Amino acid sequence: MNKAIFLDRDGVINHTVFRMGKPRAPYTFEEFSFIDGVSASIKAFKEAGYLVIVVTNQPDVSRGWVTRAQVDLINDHVKSCLPVDEIMACFHEDQDDCQCRKPRPGMLIEASKKWDINLSQSFMVGDRLSDVEAGLMANCKTVLITDNLFFEADILPDYKCATLLEASFWIIPKGE
Repeated sequence: MNKAIFLDRDGVINHTVFRMGKPRAPYTFEEFSFIDGVSASIKAFKEAGYLVIVVTNQPDVSRGWVTRAQVDLINDHVKSCLPVDEIMACFHEDQDDCQCRKPRPGMLIEASKKWDINLSQSFMVGDRLSDVEAGLMANCKTVLITDNLFFEADILPDYKCATLLEASFWIIPKGE
């Protein structure tokens, strides 16, 4: 079986854009920019034998705030610049009650079947508690990317850090 690193997209791979005081996904290709260290992190994951699968909630499409074409353009750019194996996206909102929208683990479970992934040997890395919850429900180890390392919550990740690069040092021990 394979092992995987599941990555949320916005806030982990790329910078978010603040709208109405909240971090949001970029709505256009022009707003998109990678976070420093992401390319090196993903290359290190691949070299350590992990599949890298992006699992992203994109509800702003169903809200009409961004087009599916723009999300696809951004995802295609990510795939062309980074050695990710797949990008899976959920376009539903909370009230749609789908199984793929994080915090539900549907995208991780679907990927595990498609790619023959051992979820207990895999990691879910995200910047929201819904990412951590999805990882826990799928029996993955979890990493929360946050600028508030003293953040307390009922749902606890296995590790908290500030960047994906820092997470890669924890996930891939020296010498591996």
